[in-house]
Amino acid sequence: MVEDDALTPVRDAYDAAASVYAEQFGDALRDRPLDRAALSAFAELARGVAGGRVADLGCGPGYVTAYLRELGVEAFGVDASPAMIELARRAYPDLRFDVGSMAALDIGDGALGGVLSRWSVIHTPPRELPSLLAEFGRVLAPGGHLLIGFSASEGPSHPSQVFDHAVAPAYRWWPDHLAAMLREAGMAETARLVREPQPADRRQFREVHLLARKG
Repeated sequence: MVEDDALTPVRDAYDAAASVYAEQFGDALRDRPLDRAALSAFAELARGVAGGRVADLGCGPGYVTAYLRELGVEAFGVDASPAMIELARRAYPDLRFDVGSMAALDIGDGALGGVLSRWSVIHTPPRELPSLLAEFGRVLAPGGHLLIGFSASEGPSHPSQVFDHAVAPAYRWWPDHLAAMLREAGMAETARLVREPQPADRRQFREVHLLARKG
């Protein structure tokens, strides 16, 4: 479980930045066709498991949750930041959004066909990441899928690297290292999408989407 003393400053920082964040990223999927493709494949796989219930963990202002609902899954959002959840509920009043911790989800064992973690693990200290991934696996039904997005570290000799995030300290992860942790949590990688940095990107990091299936 992510310790409260690690979660509290992150939550407070996102509360303070919620309005600016929502304004800056509210239409972020529009110019990201690869992200939309990954989400579309994930939704198609999740629709056939556990009634197509999908949790968007670290949902922020809710725009990805809403996009998942458009793709035909029963998506709902969870975020530790009450300010983010308030914005999400205001923008998408027909969807469900809950304040909660990814490390201790108020969701039953095997209840979900899909878990989306889109850049929501980046603030997790490395020592806490295995237990967080185990929690993701706990709520997935057998055959359910996890789609996890993150920025890649520089190489296998750097399984995690701190970087200067605008809101709170954050980590990049070496994809093979994270895939191995997923295996230990009972989820096997089935696909990997890597987006190389583009000239216009503020950070010149590779972006990774790992798709994994619970056995």
